[in-house]
Amino acid sequence: MKPVYLVGAGPGDPGLITCKGRGILERADVVLHDHLANETLLRLAPPRAELIYVGKKKAVHAHTQEEICAMVIDRARRGLTVVRLKGGDPFIFGRGGEEAEALADAGIPFEVVPGVTSPLGIAAYAGVPLTHRDHTSVVTFVTGHDVEHIDWDKIGSAETLVIFMGLTTFAQIATEIMARGRSPETPAIVVRWGTRPDQETIAGTLATLPRLIQERGLKPPATIILGEVVKLREKLNWYERLLLFGRRIVVTRARDQAEALAGTLRVLGADVIEMPAIEIVPATDYGPLDRAVAELASYDWLIFTSANGVRYFMERLDQSRQDLRALRARICAIGDATRNAVTALHLKVDLMGEEFVAESLVEAFRSIDLAGKRVLLPRAAVARDILPRKLRERGACVDVVEAYRSVAPAGLAKQAGEVFSGGRRPDWVTFTSSSTVQNFVRVAGRDVLSGVKVASIGPVTSATAKKLGLQISVEAKVFTSDGLVAAILETEKREDREPAA
Repeated sequence: MKPVYLVGAGPGDPGLITCKGRGILERADVVLHDHLANETLLRLAPPRAELIYVGKKKAVHAHTQEEICAMVIDRARRGLTVVRLKGGDPFIFGRGGEEAEALADAGIPFEVVPGVTSPLGIAAYAGVPLTHRDHTSVVTFVTGHDVEHIDWDKIGSAETLVIFMGLTTFAQIATEIMARGRSPETPAIVVRWGTRPDQETIAGTLATLPRLIQERGLKPPATIILGEVVKLREKLNWYERLLLFGRRIVVTRARDQAEALAGTLRVLGADVIEMPAIEIVPATDYGPLDRAVAELASYDWLIFTSANGVRYFMERLDQSRQDLRALRARICAIGDATRNAVTALHLKVDLMGEEFVAESLVEAFRSIDLAGKRVLLPRAAVARDILPRKLRERGACVDVVEAYRSVAPAGLAKQAGEVFSGGRRPDWVTFTSSSTVQNFVRVAGRDVLSGVKVASIGPVTSATAKKLGLQISVEAKVFTSDGLVAAILETEKREDREPAA
């Protein structure tokens, strides 16, 4: 029988899961996950995996603890690889001990994969070291559920006190602690959704924090830290000072290509919402591309305008009777991503434009004699005509063949409705191609973007957006993901410098 894995998901930031935990998730058959386990981690599980939500909020439990244990045991007995994914660490106020006992009693093997427990991650991201030689050498963890049954004479005097699940009872806790002699001026903070881009922190003292919590209407989940180390937050608060902290940014790129942009934005502190407005799918008819592959040796130039073109061209080549030995053509590429896809095949790119648009590529061909040359251009089903038209005007024989199609993903309208009409709207939406703009506007409408800043990767995308009635807030100077991020940063810095009206 396979062991059941009790895996700590960490405090919220999905990057804080351990390497071992990540590897186990990637081969799971079943994942039972908590409310506090970041849903992004569920993407690590195989597509076939059964995902079961067993979260518990204050008064709403998806399943009882007994039901959770029964589901884990049942699936383990079927011979499945079962992962019990728990927020923070399984053995720190996570009821992991109870679940391990249930497995042991049922005779089922298990492994515990520790996680970064919430107070450690939250304190680090709030700029509060829980221990410090000049301030404290003792840390105490306590839950705020059962205030009357805790020995506050012993616990309340701890140099650093971390209170789990004590948001709604903190006024009572503070009263108990101060009644036993703890100074009302003891520095204190509360952190909601710590380590996540929507982290919210309130700083005060033992006496003032209960009122501040009430005034702000703060809701769980939140963690409270008391002690002199809290004073260091003013100096060590690195996370909330990240350049894009607190900004919600929508990335509309295809899901399997979004990481370069989304990852960079997350590193800068942004709350990134991946909302693919484009999905890359195979061509409707591969006949023209297959015939071109069969005649590959007859072409003088092979032009790739996207990494997708490289990918689908190679897939058809692999399924043909040919291989790369038939390629005698010189290779041209638009953009760094496309060039990288080509060089990954151990092929050299002979020609690139200075800018990553078709017009620049036309200019790059200006000094090259194309009269009578055969050119193969495998690309999306629908694309701009300027490149093949200009090359034909120069005397080239250009074969434009469909290598793939871009379509609007199912569920785009529903996701857009949830994101743009929910409580907190995004600050930015990014568009990285004309197709992402067209699909988004067609499916979700342009009105949902009212009040949201629009960032475009380049002039072609901007022209499409303007034609559809969108106002462009910023356009990348370098037409890449990094260029798009740089443009957003420049705008944010400029707005921060401008005095409020």
